[in-house]
Amino acid sequence: MVSTTDSSQLASSGELPRWYPAWARQLAETYFAGTSCFFILHGNVHDLVACEKDGQTEFLSLTEFLGEYLFGRWDLVIEHNLSRGMQVLAGRNQPERHQEMMRELTGLFGTYREWSRDPDNILLSLDQMIERFLLIDDPQKKKRLAVVFDFGQYMVPPGDPVQISGRIASRVVRFLDWARNPYIRRVNMAFCLISEGLSEVHERLTSSPYITAIEIPMPDKNTRERFVNLRLASMKTESKSSKPPAENGSSKNIAGATGTAATPASTAATPAVTDELLDGTQLVSNSNGLSLLSLDHLLAEAARSGGVTAKRFRQLKKTAIERQCGGFLEFVEPKHTLDLVVGHQAACRRLSDDAKLISQGNSDAAPMGYLICGAVGTGKTFLAECYAGSIGIPCVKLKNFRSKYVGETEGNLQRVLTVLRSLGPVVVVIDEADAALGDRNQEGDSGTSGRIFSMIAQQMGDTRYRGQIMWMLLTCRPDLLPIDLKRQGRAEVHIPLFYPEDEAEIRDMFRIMARKNGVTVDLQSLKLDARHKQLSGADIESVVLTARRLALLDKRSALTEQDINTSLEQFIPSAQGVEKDMQELAAVLECTQMDFLNDEWRKVLQSADGRSRLQQELSRMRNMIEQM
Repeated sequence: MVSTTDSSQLASSGELPRWYPAWARQLAETYFAGTSCFFILHGNVHDLVACEKDGQTEFLSLTEFLGEYLFGRWDLVIEHNLSRGMQVLAGRNQPERHQEMMRELTGLFGTYREWSRDPDNILLSLDQMIERFLLIDDPQKKKRLAVVFDFGQYMVPPGDPVQISGRIASRVVRFLDWARNPYIRRVNMAFCLISEGLSEVHERLTSSPYITAIEIPMPDKNTRERFVNLRLASMKTESKSSKPPAENGSSKNIAGATGTAATPASTAATPAVTDELLDGTQLVSNSNGLSLLSLDHLLAEAARSGGVTAKRFRQLKKTAIERQCGGFLEFVEPKHTLDLVVGHQAACRRLSDDAKLISQGNSDAAPMGYLICGAVGTGKTFLAECYAGSIGIPCVKLKNFRSKYVGETEGNLQRVLTVLRSLGPVVVVIDEADAALGDRNQEGDSGTSGRIFSMIAQQMGDTRYRGQIMWMLLTCRPDLLPIDLKRQGRAEVHIPLFYPEDEAEIRDMFRIMARKNGVTVDLQSLKLDARHKQLSGADIESVVLTARRLALLDKRSALTEQDINTSLEQFIPSAQGVEKDMQELAAVLECTQMDFLNDEWRKVLQSADGRSRLQQELSRMRNMIEQM
C-alpha cells in the first residue's frame, strides 16, 4: 500500500493517507489485519476515484488508482482482463517502475509477444509465479505481488456447480486456493477481482469466508464538489486560452452566470428569466445519484452551450441515471399534486402531512414506505405520482429487471439499488408489486425470485434510508404480497382506495379527468343513473377520452356536455364485479388507519368479529374466482 513507511509498520500503526476513500481504507485495514488477501470490488467500479498528490486533487480510473496509489510501492502489480490479457500496472510517469516490472515478467514468461492471452494459461503461469515467490527465504528478496482481475465476472460467472464447465470450475477452485492459502496471506500478496455486480460473480467466491467483498459507492457530495470545481477551473482555463476576452459585460463561468451584467441605459428591460443557469454549487447539490463520468458529460454539455438551466439539467440527469441503471429505472416527471385528487381525503391528508415533514427536514418521522391498494381503476398510480409532485422530489418507477441468464437479474437489481441509495430523497413506485417483487417461497427459477425478494426486503427495511428512499407499493391484490414487505418498518402505511361514492364525487372526478387531459367542459347537466355509481376513476377517464374522440371526428376542438353524455350512455362498465369486490375487500383488511375507510367499512370493522367475518368472505370470494 502507498505510504512512506514499510508495509509491516503500516500494518501495526494503521497509518493511512487521510484522503483515502472509505472503501480503500476498508480494503487496506482488512489486508493488514491478515483477515483476507483476496477482495471482490463491486458497485460503482467503472467511475473515477478522487486522489491527492502533492496537495493537488486528481481523478483516476479504479485500476489506475490501484496500481499507482493503493499498491504504489509494491514490486509487481499485474492487471488482467479477457480482452488484453496480462498487463502491468506501474502508474503514470513511472517508466523505471514499469521497466522493472516488465523485466521481472519477461524473466518468468519470456518476451511480451510470447505471453499467452488464454485466461487459463495465464492463471497457470500466475500460480507458478506465486509458488516461486513463496519459496524465497530471504525476507529482503521477497516480492510484493498484487493481481487485479478487471471484469472478473466474465472469468468466474455464477452457475450451478454441476452445470458450469470445467474451465470455469477450475478458475473458481484456483481463486479459492489463493484466498485460503495461509502462506500467501502471510506475505505481501493481494488479489482484487473487479465486478460491477456482486451477484455476477460465482457464489462460491462471494460466500467464501476467506474472500472479502467491498462495495464502491456512488460519489458523495464532497467528492462531486471537488470534481466539479476542478473541471470548471480546467474548462475556464481552456476557454480563456482558446477565445479572445469579451469586450463588454461580465464573464460567466461554464456552469452558469456568476453575476448579472449591467444593462445599458438605452436597452429596454428584459423579461425575468424563469429558468436560470445553474452555478457550480447548484450543480453539485442537484447531481446526487450521478457518477463522476456522467457528471463530466453534463459539464461538457454546459461548456458547449455556455451554461445549463435547471430544466435542461433535469433532462440530462434523467437520461444519465436511466443509462447508469441499464434502463431498469424510469424517471417520472410529476405534473400534478395532491390537490388534484378527488376523494380519499384522509389518505391525501396523511400524504400531505408526510410531505411537509420531509420538506422541513424531519425525515426521521416519515414512514419507510406505503402500500397503496384497491380495486382496479381507483387511481393508485395517479395518487403516487401526485404525492411525488407535492413533496417536490424525484419519482422513479422500477421497471422489469428480470433476465433469463443466471445471476443477471440480481445484478440488474443491484445496479438499481446502488443508484437509489445515492439518489435520495426519492420516491420509488413499484406497480403490480405482488407480481414484480416475487416471494421467498417461489420455485422453478433456481432461487432467483427468492434472492430478489431478499434484496428488496433488506433495502426496504434499512432504516438508514428513512426519508431518503420512500417505497410505494401499488397492487390490487395486497393479500398476495408477502407479509415480510407489508410489516411495520418497511411498507408501514397501508392506504385503501375506493371508487367514487356519490354523485357529487363522480361529477368532481369527471371535472378532474377533463382537466388532466387538457379539456374543459361544463358538467352541470351531466346525466347520471344508478349504473354509473360503480364507475372507477379509470372508467371516467375513458369516458372523457371517448367524448374527446367524438368531438375530433366531428371536426370540433371544443368538447361539449353532449359529447360527455353520449359517451357515458354508450359506455359499459366491466362485468368482473366479484373480482373487484374481492380486491376492495382485500384492501379494507390491509388498512392500517381507521379514517382511511369510509363510514360503511368502518362500521363493519368496528363490529364484533367484523375482521374475522371479512376474512372469511375474502376466502370464499377467492375460492369462487379460482373455480370460475
